[in-house]
Amino acid sequence: MKKYKVIIILVNLVLLLGLFHNSILKKELLLSNGKLILLELAPVDPRSLIQGDYMRLRYAISENIKYDSISKTGFCIVKLQENGIANKVRIQENKTPIDDKEYAIKYTSKGWRTLNIGAESFFFQEGDGYKYEKAKYGGLKVDHKGNSLLIGLFDENLNEIKQSEKQ
Repeated sequence: MKKYKVIIILVNLVLLLGLFHNSILKKELLLSNGKLILLELAPVDPRSLIQGDYMRLRYAISENIKYDSISKTGFCIVKLQENGIANKVRIQENKTPIDDKEYAIKYTSKGWRTLNIGAESFFFQEGDGYKYEKAKYGGLKVDHKGNSLLIGLFDENLNEIKQSEKQ
């Protein structure tokens, strides 16, 4: 009986590591192949004192939406300007239809008057908070399925704000 317990534990461990590895591979593919989209940040309390050097993000695409008329999950369709900044076009339940120059970003809405695209938190090195106070855009990589991954914050000149090098 003890032999079966060890085998079951090892099988579960291999499955867990396989799922974890698959998740990492998906994120790496999104980073390397995703389209960079800059979303304008909306005003929000910039830093959380309780959680350390962390910034809660809110995006301008989530403003002026009738939350009682949209589904709890769907896609925010954006169109890029020449400089890579996204403008919201519409909210829709399905990924299609979209035009050639449009991109779909998955969202969830829990009725709190906000769209959650999965990139609402940004952690930075202790002491770097003053750099991120001037952030104007959140840089997301978005794939063809609408998955998004926050890669950094950008200033008004569209330059990525870099963290300090560890010494």
